[in-house]
Amino acid sequence: MTEATGEAASEVLAPSPGKGPGRLRTLLSAYAPAILVFLAVGFAWEAAVAFFRIPKFLLPAPSVVIQRIIADAEPLAQNVFVTMQAAVAGLILGTIIALAFALIFLMSRILERALFPWAIIVQTVPILAIAPLLTIWLGFGIAPKIAVSAIITIFPILVNTVRGLRSVNRQVFELMRVIGASPGQTFREVRVFAAMPYTFAGLRISAGGAVIGAIVAEFTGANLGIGTVIVNAGYRQDATMLFSAIFCSCVATIALFYVVVALERLCLFWPDARLES
Repeated sequence: MTEATGEAASEVLAPSPGKGPGRLRTLLSAYAPAILVFLAVGFAWEAAVAFFRIPKFLLPAPSVVIQRIIADAEPLAQNVFVTMQAAVAGLILGTIIALAFALIFLMSRILERALFPWAIIVQTVPILAIAPLLTIWLGFGIAPKIAVSAIITIFPILVNTVRGLRSVNRQVFELMRVIGASPGQTFREVRVFAAMPYTFAGLRISAGGAVIGAIVAEFTGANLGIGTVIVNAGYRQDATMLFSAIFCSCVATIALFYVVVALERLCLFWPDARLES
């Protein structure tokens, strides 16, 4: 139904786990290279800090960072949770807005030509310039964080969804007309299914952007959140806490990415549904 495209996000999904004793081998083969590289970097980092006797306030060793994460696990977890609430809400809001505009662009080329340049403009404006304005307009609560996350997520989902909606072969439309399908049925059974792999490709790109947006919004004014932890640690020149907060935000972002991956596997159930790189 859809064609593979190199313009879509690179496929970084793990293979679908099978059943039986081969499942563990499949998972190990999928994740072993990344784990080995991660461990190698960690050991090299630890060795470099020890060999060159780098002060902890400049570059803490991974073991020191891990100890700090364990010691401050509860406040770090609370702040990560606050940030992820805003990121998930922003991702959902941005997806809704992107899908709405994708439908508008599908129905009217004139509206697409009129509105799409504005989507590009919003995408190119530095988010650090937008975040303070949204904080002034929306206050210091969760609203500006959701708004910034939504702004970042809209464009990738919009572009991919529009491409997916228009990726259907004309022969499929001819076939639907032959069998007497209504325009609504054609849209639901053809265009929607054609667009879903592209939409999820955009979602995978936007998952990380949503977290970044929430953290950036917290830089400009917030009481809680991992961005606030990073700002406060920077003021105190606490490099260990900075690395701890960065590590926790990376873990949370990866977790959100794989939630999107799981939803993709659940929704794209037909053969060859997911786009390949």
